[in-house]
Order: sequence, then structure tokens, then C-alpha cells
Amino acid sequence: MIASALVIGGGIAGMSAALVLSRLGVPVDLIDADPEWRTYGAGISVTGTSLRALDDLGMLDEVRARGNVASGIKGRSPDGSILFEVPPSPDAPPIQCSGGIMRSELHEILSLRVKASPVRVRLGLKVAGMDDQGDSVAVAFSDGTQGNYDLVVGADGIYSQTRNALFPDAPQAVFTGQGCWRAVAPRPEGMTGTEMFFGGQVKLGFNPVSSTHMYMFALENVPDNPRYAEHELVDRLKKLLNGFGSYVAQVRDGLGAHSLVNYRPLEWQLLADPWYKGRVVLIGDAAHATTPHMASGAGMAIEDALVLGRELAAHDGIEQALAAFMAHRFERARIVVENSVRIGTIEMTGGDQVEANRMLGGTLAALQQPY
Repeated sequence: MIASALVIGGGIAGMSAALVLSRLGVPVDLIDADPEWRTYGAGISVTGTSLRALDDLGMLDEVRARGNVASGIKGRSPDGSILFEVPPSPDAPPIQCSGGIMRSELHEILSLRVKASPVRVRLGLKVAGMDDQGDSVAVAFSDGTQGNYDLVVGADGIYSQTRNALFPDAPQAVFTGQGCWRAVAPRPEGMTGTEMFFGGQVKLGFNPVSSTHMYMFALENVPDNPRYAEHELVDRLKKLLNGFGSYVAQVRDGLGAHSLVNYRPLEWQLLADPWYKGRVVLIGDAAHATTPHMASGAGMAIEDALVLGRELAAHDGIEQALAAFMAHRFERARIVVENSVRIGTIEMTGGDQVEANRMLGGTLAALQQPY
């Protein structure tokens, strides 16, 4: 039995890992560098992979109540005409559904569970140094305190300092050539699930995140990797939406400061196997940050936490447990990251959209298999 664990990072991966470990009876410290433990962004799309993982974590009912879970999808051309429609299936299991939820809502669902658990949360704190002593890891914190842990879990994101300390020669995040715009808007009457607009220079999608609102994302080809000031974002996004039909014009005209418009360049990184050294292991974006083309980043992070807990419970030694963890996680993460990047490349180069759709469908089908 692990006597103690430290989780570095209070995002989706970190909170999931802290909850899983705590439920195994492990005393857990969770630290996050942000003293206010905030989350950023608008909404988040969740495929069946994420919904199943949230269900296994015991939170799907709350996600249904505070977000939107449905099945079916509608594809449109840029002018708004319907290209195809997959009707909803009322009895579909979570793995065959999709949905959306505000990032702030998902953060609150997870953080309230963490606060109600025995996990000790310490905010505004970073790791100043780690020394793996074989039978434990000595950790020095930025406030001058110290601790010793049987296991350290690095869940500190795509720019992970834990990864840099553990694997200083590992490749850093790579810019893909695309940027992603996100915003929140009122949900038009009649929208029941995901809708995508295909065929234009900008790939556009909408996902309901509540009974009244939806989350919008727009992928733009930006090979020069521009940066935008906060005051430029709304007007820039409005220009990108010019020329789209159906309800998009109404969405465009209604964008403002209340729309939570944000922009991020798309980056990825995939750490080589193994993602651990000694008693320190990386999960989530710290190990395998992907682009949003599969909408499975959250689900993969939660799966990491669930599999880590499962293998720790099944093995007497940490080395054996972490080796088993890698046997289940690396190939699964690899196909998500590499195929997501490949789909983005096809979009940027005007490649075969049939290939992209086949790759998307094949990958999502593979992710339906047990993790």
C-alpha cells in the first residue's frame, strides 16, 4: 500500500488522480500554482471517451445536469444547408454519446469532490526540487516546506515543469499551424446536439453546453502563429464567421465581452515511453498533449488517472504498477495525438477529407474499446 502521494497540478488530470488515489485509501497532497485555483476558457466538447471516463469517476450525472449530453450529429455546408444528419438515440450508452459543458462547470464539479474528500489541497505552491531516494521522493516546495512521498504524479499540463525536471531532453510542445477560437453563445431553437460546418477555410462547430447556451469552436490555418491582444479577439472572430449561413450570422452579431472569446495556437507533444522515472509519473497533457480534433483530451486524462489507480491496486510494487500503466496507456495516447495532428494537417493542406473522416471515425471506434 502506498503511504502517501503528491499530485502536482489541479486541472482535470490532477484532480482525477487525487480522487482516485484517495479512494484507494492513500493520503494525497494536491498542489496547484494558482492561489485562486482558476480555470480558463469557454466550453469543452466531450466525446464518448470522456463521458465514459466521467461515468467511471462517478460524475456523469452531474455533467448531465450542468452541461449537455446527447447523441447524434448534424453536418452542414458553410451556407448552412444540411449535408448529413445522424439522428439521436435516446438510450445510447455514454460511450456512444457526446456533449459539452462549460470549463468552469466541470472544474467546479471536480473541485467540489476534491474538497469533500480527504485530499489536502495546497494552492499557490510549486515544486522547488525533487530527490527520488529509491524508497520515497523528497520534495521541496516553493514556500520553504518539504515533504516525503511514496509516489509523485505530475499533472501540470503541456508545459510541465515536472516533465522538464524528469526528462530534460524531452521534446517541447510543437505548433501545428492551426489556431482555435472558442466562444459561448445562446443556443438556437431546435439545436439538440453537435453541429459542424464543413468545406470552408474555417472549420466551425457548435456543441450545446446547457439548456440555453452552446459552445463554439473555429479552427483557422495560421502558419505564421500570430498573437492577438485581448481587445482584438471579438472583432477578429466576427470576421472569421463572415460568409457562414444558418444561425451563424446571429451568433456573430451577438458576440461581445460576455461571449468569453479566446484564442489559442494548437500545439501537441507526446512523451516517449516510459512516462515515469523511479517513483514519479506523468499523466494527462504533461505526457500526451493533443489537438482538439478528437475532442478526447479530457477523457484521456481521466482514463490515465483511473488506470493508474487500477494498476497501483493490482500490484505490490510501484515499479510493476507503473510498467503496467504504460502498457495500457502509451499506444492509446499515441493514436489520439498522432491522428489528431494528421487530421489537422489534412485540413491545412486541403487534403483528402474522406481520409480525415475515416481516421476520425476509426480512432473514436478504437477508443470505445476498454481502457
